[in-house]
Amino acid sequence: MSLPPVHVPSPCISVCQMDARTGLCLGCRRTLQEIADWLEMTPEEKLATLARVAERGSHINQDL
Repeated sequence: MSLPPVHVPSPCISVCQMDARTGLCLGCRRTLQEIADWLEMTPEEKLATLARVAERGSHINQDL
């Protein structure tokens, strides 16, 4: 018996601005590629992306 697919919510917080210096979104800290691929990722891939986002920390300058 297999488990049903796990819903992994997007980390998007509707602050969609890319930081030219880091290449990361100022809101969710994902790369453009991670954002573009999100809907096609498996739950495991999404969880791995969230782990990378967490590792990036919150050191991005939020003052634009």
